[in-house]
Amino acid sequence: MTIPSELRLALTPRGRLRLIESERSSESGPDRPAFKRIRDAFARGDGPGLFHLGAVEATSVLPPVPAYWRDFARLFMTALCAVPDLEERRSKLQIPIPTDALTRLTEAAPPMSGGEYLSVDTLRALWSEMESACSVEMDAFTGTVREFLQRKNPVWHSVGRVHFYLAEQKSNDAAPFAFLATYTARLGQHNKAQHYPLGRALQQYAGARNKQGLLALLKPVHEAADRSLFLRELVDSGRVFHPLGWTAAEAYRFLKDIPAFEASGILVRVPDWWKAGRGPRPRVQVQIGGRPPAGLGLDALLDFSVDVVLGGEALNPKELREILESTGGLALIRGRWVEIDRGKLDQVLAHWKTVEGAADEGLSFRDAMRLLSGAGGAEDTVPGEVVEEWSNRVSGEWLSKALKDLAEPVFDETELEDELQATLRPYQKAGVGWLRRLCDMGLGACLADDMGLGKTIQVLALLLFRKKRGVGGPSLLVVPASLIGNWCAEIDRFAPGLRALPAHPSAMLQKELRDLTARTIAMHDLVITSYGFLSRLPSVQSFQWDLLVLDEAQAIKNPSAKQTRSVKQLRSRNRIVLTGTPVENRLSDLWSIFDFVNPGLLGSARTFKTFSKRLDQREKSRYAPLRKLIRPYILRRLKTDRNVIADLPEKTEVVAYCTLTKIQAALYEESVNLLSEQLTRLDGIERRGVVLAFLTRFKQICNHPSQWLGDNGYRPGDSGKFHRIGELCETMAARQEKVLVFTQYREMTGPLARFLAGIFGRPGVTLDGQTPVKKRAALVRRFQEDDDVGFFVLSLRAAGTGLNLTAASHVIHFDRWWNPAVENQATDRAFRIGQTKNVMVHPFVCRGTVEEKIELLIAGKKQMSTELLEGGADKLLTELDDKQLLDLVSLDIHTTLEEM
Repeated sequence: MTIPSELRLALTPRGRLRLIESERSSESGPDRPAFKRIRDAFARGDGPGLFHLGAVEATSVLPPVPAYWRDFARLFMTALCAVPDLEERRSKLQIPIPTDALTRLTEAAPPMSGGEYLSVDTLRALWSEMESACSVEMDAFTGTVREFLQRKNPVWHSVGRVHFYLAEQKSNDAAPFAFLATYTARLGQHNKAQHYPLGRALQQYAGARNKQGLLALLKPVHEAADRSLFLRELVDSGRVFHPLGWTAAEAYRFLKDIPAFEASGILVRVPDWWKAGRGPRPRVQVQIGGRPPAGLGLDALLDFSVDVVLGGEALNPKELREILESTGGLALIRGRWVEIDRGKLDQVLAHWKTVEGAADEGLSFRDAMRLLSGAGGAEDTVPGEVVEEWSNRVSGEWLSKALKDLAEPVFDETELEDELQATLRPYQKAGVGWLRRLCDMGLGACLADDMGLGKTIQVLALLLFRKKRGVGGPSLLVVPASLIGNWCAEIDRFAPGLRALPAHPSAMLQKELRDLTARTIAMHDLVITSYGFLSRLPSVQSFQWDLLVLDEAQAIKNPSAKQTRSVKQLRSRNRIVLTGTPVENRLSDLWSIFDFVNPGLLGSARTFKTFSKRLDQREKSRYAPLRKLIRPYILRRLKTDRNVIADLPEKTEVVAYCTLTKIQAALYEESVNLLSEQLTRLDGIERRGVVLAFLTRFKQICNHPSQWLGDNGYRPGDSGKFHRIGELCETMAARQEKVLVFTQYREMTGPLARFLAGIFGRPGVTLDGQTPVKKRAALVRRFQEDDDVGFFVLSLRAAGTGLNLTAASHVIHFDRWWNPAVENQATDRAFRIGQTKNVMVHPFVCRGTVEEKIELLIAGKKQMSTELLEGGADKLLTELDDKQLLDLVSLDIHTTLEEM
């Protein structure tokens, strides 16, 4: 069974799983029963849903994210089937949790919605829920455990399975290993499972009457024999039914074929030293960074050495010679059995010796980090799997300490007690310490704290610290134009000792900007300008800066954009980017940002593209090398994490469903018919343009007929959304609560403000793209401080980022941007540090229209493919065929008018 990509699973901040089923997944088709099964299972909870994925959908083909969660559930099923005497333990089910496997799973997670909340503790909690769900279903099942599991999916065998045992015989040099095959049977009135030698089955099932039972028992053995030549020899000779003594070579053949045995349903028990399909191995150990480098930064040279080790201890020349001269397989070294593949060990050792010779003067910090993460170097000449299996790359004493200092940063704010006019929270102190340490090492940083956690104050503290220590010179801050006033206000409030120069038309005269010189710049600690104005300041572009800081760094996610190229041409000793959006949804965005932060760390664009393809082809820990490579330079904290900040109130989202008025419904239906007529004679670019125009038309009709008609009437009774916002705001006004109202259309801000003024009994404030930058701070201050101002109507594009509006306890999205990240950033104007009230978010959706049908796409946006993330839901809809498009935008008259 193949499940298409419309099935999505998202992880919530509380570690819960959310099943998202799009409109396309609800269409009829051969895969619909599987959708229904999965949906119904998750409707009962995360435990039942995951247990269903592992038990029933074990062999279904799933999209990457559901497949990842199915792999987690299959790990549970594997552990379940390995529990001895499972039949008698079914009422008190306790499945051991493989911690190492869970750790590997967290590193191998694909980009997913809510991926930042994934941890070993999250998986442990979900494991316990699966255990409970499995126990409940087993207790309710009247048959045996074997029947229960086989009814779920034939791939799962448990009770009644054949077992293969391999053990050491230390007193027998000729046959140092012993083999025994057994099977389980239920005997006695208590139905306890017991193990018997497999040869006894021939006696127990003797006679034609029990022939089917014997065939069923031995079926896994015969299936495994088809996969394993070694087992085929044992079966054909009949030796599999008897205890055997084996040589090391025979034992190794058996151990290498374990995957074939387990794939056929046989349980295998082997010595503890053989784990995860392999034994202890002598490995080539590459150590980097044992001594402090002479310089700093990505080009600093680190020492590099190569040894062959066993269990972390270097082999002496005699031991190494014996290993390299062995025939391979199992060998007894230092009193224990180890696995040797002479060909691969030779290949890896020769490669690293070549690298060691080429790095006679040392490896650059950049190349060292790439090698340590597995992101480049060895894989260019040796297959990556071989390198991982037969070599270790470890950091030396100096590099280990440096990386530990980055992972456990500290900062004593008393060093700034006279300069910083604020008290840093513990996580902010750690952030300043982390930034300081990276700057000291000459490395770039990406501070990706959640919106509202105070990235600004952490950067200001860093600037004050460097000024106090006399480190470096002037720094440059590049921000969206709308945030210049916000940064200036934060400097005045928290760091008045910083000499800041806002080099922008909103703060300086054109003549002053034209006459700006390096000498003027040198008289300041920080120069602030915008992305758009940067290219007009030659003196800023040519200056050698101490720190170069980018706020809202997603502005440089497109490497070919003019402003990205302009920013990357700037010169500085250190680089810092700030973003409230994790850089993990699109790998191309990640490359562009890191090409600025730490140039060359991710290689060239072409190299990174090749590396990304190689990651996709990995079978295990797919994204581990990339995560390991970038981890030291990204700091990401979430305000929903109580370990980070415990005093931020809750944010609750409740969709506000609206009905259409009769005039809205008539205009909407007329538009659908007109679109249907035009689609019959259009194609290509012209068709896409018409579709986008009609999507805007549908949105405007849902807002208010006057917005589409352009008659400036805006009678409240003509719009269902006006009716709904009136209802909500009447309650807010009565409770003297404040609200932010976001709309993506500038022309809606005025009518909304006039309507709400009547609801609140007094005017509010309004901000859109035409509001002068100089006036924005005053509007924010008025809303924050004046109790008589109850509402703030804002254009989403102009005010979706950078503003602190914690006086509001409600956020209304009057119309939808169809981009969750944009809407969340807007919501975070209220849900941020300083907020003392619970925040209610009210997204408006007109029932029966394209708005309601697109809601599923909004919910799943974070997991959508690259083309959707680039262009938004609008772009996706233009690619639908005519029938799909008309089904999506068609009006459900019964639904939308049922309350009128």
